[in-house]
Amino acid sequence: MANAQSDPGSGSLLKVENIIVRFGGILALNSVSFDVRPGEICALIGPNGAGKSTLFNCLSRLYECDSGSITFNGHKLRSLRRHRIAEIGIGRTFQNLALFRSMTVRENVLMGCHSRHHAGFLRNAFRLPGAARIEAAARARADDLIDFLQLAEYAERVVADLPFGTQKRVELARALASDPQLLLLDEPACGLNHEELEGLGVLIRDIRDRLKVTVLLVEHHMGLVMSISDRVVALNFGKKIAEGTPAEVRMHPEVIRAYLGEAEEKAT
Repeated sequence: MANAQSDPGSGSLLKVENIIVRFGGILALNSVSFDVRPGEICALIGPNGAGKSTLFNCLSRLYECDSGSITFNGHKLRSLRRHRIAEIGIGRTFQNLALFRSMTVRENVLMGCHSRHHAGFLRNAFRLPGAARIEAAARARADDLIDFLQLAEYAERVVADLPFGTQKRVELARALASDPQLLLLDEPACGLNHEELEGLGVLIRDIRDRLKVTVLLVEHHMGLVMSISDRVVALNFGKKIAEGTPAEVRMHPEVIRAYLGEAEEKAT
């Protein structure tokens, strides 16, 4: 199941340069720049309204940038059609679950395979050579991910009937089914209980270490961010205010004032 990916020392997998996004008179992102290196877990933090979700939506091509550039593995994202984002190797989960609720777990994961494992309309319709092989590869990929995310006991159950934490794992499996090089996790800890939260940290590391997938996450849970991230980028009011290791960012005065709070500042 491992993904072919560049060596961590080979430069940037994702490069965000001077991104500006405006919504009417509101400057949602103000010249934001940072890199994500191959093989790392990078966290994007900031208070509500800092611009984190806006940036994720730019990376997914759901939003258009007013200026700046985003380069992923040699591809200029602003010039790509939206449907090609998964095709070039970017997977994503959402803060609000975006599952096919009337489908089973297996069917949802198979939907995620479509960008990489599909035979095409004509080949499927007329059962042309190769269709069965491609379908078998998709099923094998889905089965691998169902096992990896410990979803085997739920594989044939309808997603709507499952607990919220399990649904989050289903969405994660679907995002991984497209064989991404970069996985965007939008508040993966949201709504999870303490036990699920502990397991999430282990799982994200496993995704990086075992599947060789680079991870960029937006997250408010500072305990999770500081325990699993190699690097942290902090935003406030649409601007980058800090970037560095978790320890460096945690101690940064602007981050303390903007996000972690005055109580944290006094404690340090």
